[in-house]
Amino acid sequence: QVQLVESGVALVQAGGSLRLSCAASGRTVSRYAMGWFRQAPGKEREFVSTISWSGTNTVYADYVKGRFTISRDNAKNTVYLQMTSLEHEDTAVYYCAVKRTADWALTTKVDEYHYWGQGTQVTVSS
Repeated sequence: QVQLVESGVALVQAGGSLRLSCAASGRTVSRYAMGWFRQAPGKEREFVSTISWSGTNTVYADYVKGRFTISRDNAKNTVYLQMTSLEHEDTAVYYCAVKRTADWALTTKVDEYHYWGQGTQVTVSS
């Protein structure tokens, strides 16, 4: 079993920045790709970004590309999401997740991730 705990500043002004962290415990996730997703009220959970197990490959959703940066520190079993130029539309609950299989493939699909954090609310005031 893997437990994921997200953390980060909850409220930020539009145009501001913040960094989310997701710490894994229970067992190492260093051989698994990890991802960030978000869910706004009344909407489905949507892909934000993913990073390969080595950290060398990343994928971003178009709506965050150029503004968000995903990274990981396998020694700390932690993945990060640096968010800049935040917009009101970025307001959502953000979740980190561990890919179901340990391989090189990166995926944007929710159902290909196995373990999920409890989510952290990010509110961007306009």
